[in-house]
Amino acid sequence: MSLLHTVQLAPADPILGLNEHFAKDQRTDKVNLGVGVYLGEDGTLPLLECVRVAEERITAGRKPHGYLGIDGLPAFVATTRELVFDQGPAVLERVASVQALGGTGALKVGADFLKQLSPDAKVMISTPSWENHRALFTRAGFEVEEYRYYSPERKGVDVDGMIEDLEAAAEGTVVVLHACCHNPTGYDLDTGDWERVIDVVTSRRLVAFLDMAYQGFGHGIDEDKSVIGAFLDSGAEFLIAQSFSKSFSLYGERIGALHVVAADAGLTAKVLSQLKVCIRTNYSNPAKHGAALVAEVLCDPDLRHIWVTELAAMRERIKDLRGQLVQRLEAEGVTDMGFIADQLGMFSYSGLTKDQMVALRTEHGVYGTDAGRMCVAALNSRNIAHVAKAIAAVR
Repeated sequence: MSLLHTVQLAPADPILGLNEHFAKDQRTDKVNLGVGVYLGEDGTLPLLECVRVAEERITAGRKPHGYLGIDGLPAFVATTRELVFDQGPAVLERVASVQALGGTGALKVGADFLKQLSPDAKVMISTPSWENHRALFTRAGFEVEEYRYYSPERKGVDVDGMIEDLEAAAEGTVVVLHACCHNPTGYDLDTGDWERVIDVVTSRRLVAFLDMAYQGFGHGIDEDKSVIGAFLDSGAEFLIAQSFSKSFSLYGERIGALHVVAADAGLTAKVLSQLKVCIRTNYSNPAKHGAALVAEVLCDPDLRHIWVTELAAMRERIKDLRGQLVQRLEAEGVTDMGFIADQLGMFSYSGLTKDQMVALRTEHGVYGTDAGRMCVAALNSRNIAHVAKAIAAVR
């Protein structure tokens, strides 16, 4: 019997698998609210003006396509650090940063690094969390548990339950936290909640791993990173996975970064050396083009201003779409889903059951995850009425 004869068919990815079914759907009024991609009013992926100009400059330079260093493009690493940490050189000396293959790649490099340091530690993720969190850390060799987060009754965060679960966690447990725009619920911790979480993390000697895939989509670039400053003030060591897929609309370029904050500057070189081993033995070194685009935009004051403006326009449009969807639902007789307008970021945790989500797909061609998550950023003036009618029909 051959080795491959034992291979079992893996289940489809809960998010990307929806894309496959959506592509096969022949209905002309179908709507894909499953995958987390920002689409413009015309229903297509936008090319940001700042990215267009940066790409023209880079292409005109006609440089050879050599390898990057293991830790990535220096200008990219430097400018992305600045987006997260603005407390000055003393703080930056404590931070080891590397370019990664998107936010997912940053999480994976961080997971491999942590598994090497603490092989017996467990990982805790929120209930619910981004579907790939559990799979990613499990494949890295961790046992993954959950802490309470979303409360269906409150339509918000169960902070007390979250704190209780974190207080019961063993020392050294890795806690995956959403820095802003929680995926999939859209409900974030407020400042006081974060203070409580950070107190538990430090007192219980837990390891915080912040997933920051949506900086700028909540309240603003600076506002959405405020939790980073709070963690720095606590003196804790922690990790940050950063993604530029959404904020630069560079999904296919797989551009991200991993930042590891050490207790003191003397540890930074050691940490960086081990991160580079994790990268070298996985994919050797990252790709250049997307990193060059981000660096070109962030290093040029004019392009950076354009980017900030474009990102703000995406953020405000999503908020407006939330309000429009609530109004449409109310017009269809659904008066108890106003909480959608209170959520932040690209996603809405609709509260619909698995059966209702299946009915949305099969009967109306509206695709979202079985858990009830919908990507509000895929709505537009042509499909929002259909989505509202479909939701009302399955309620």
